[in-house]
Amino acid sequence: MTTSQLQRLRRILVSVGLALASGCGAGLAWSREAPDPPEAAIVAAPAVSAAAAIVTPPAAATPLTKLQVLSNRASELALRAIGMLGINYKYGGNTPENGLDCSGLVRYVFKESWGTNLPRTALEISHVGEKIDSTDLQPGDLVFYNTLKRGFSHVGIYLGDNKFIHAPSSGGQVRIESMDLGYWKKRFNGARRVSNPAAPQ
Repeated sequence: MTTSQLQRLRRILVSVGLALASGCGAGLAWSREAPDPPEAAIVAAPAVSAAAAIVTPPAAATPLTKLQVLSNRASELALRAIGMLGINYKYGGNTPENGLDCSGLVRYVFKESWGTNLPRTALEISHVGEKIDSTDLQPGDLVFYNTLKRGFSHVGIYLGDNKFIHAPSSGGQVRIESMDLGYWKKRFNGARRVSNPAAPQ
C-alpha cells in the first residue's frame, strides 16, 4: 500500500469516527464510484484508535448519561466494523484471516465488540433483537436486504448518514455503501437493533 492510500484511508476512518461521535454520521461520504478499499492489513490500528477516542471520555469530563453510554458502545461496534474494510469476501467465511461473508462479518464484529454470539445466517440473524423503522436507524443497527430473490438473504451494519458496511459478494471486499442507491432501496427488507448485554438497564 502506498503512503497516499494509507493517508486516504486514515482520513476516511477519522471522518467516520467524528460523524458517529456527533450523533448519526452527518459527515459520512462514500461513493460506489470510489475505488475498492485497499487491503485491510493496516486498517485495524487507526480504527481502534478512533474508537478509543470516542469511547473513552477524558478523566475530567462530566459522567456520561445512560444514553451517551449506549451511543458510545454502538459507535464502538460500528468502528470495529470499519476496521474490516478491504477484507476479502468468502462464502461461509467467519474470520478476517480467511475471509468473511455478510453474516460472518456481522457475527465477527458483534462477538469481538460485545461478546455476543449471533446465528450463522442473515435470515437467522433477522429474528434477533428488536425490529426498528428505517427512520430510527442508529450506528450499529443491522440492515437486511433481498439479494438472492429471497427475503433477508443479506445483512450489513448501519454506520450513520444512510451508509452501511457489508461483505458484498464473491470477488468483492468489505466496503461501505449508501442505502440511497437504487439497488439497495429496492431490496431493503428492514432493520433490527441488537442490545448490548453489557449496557446499563
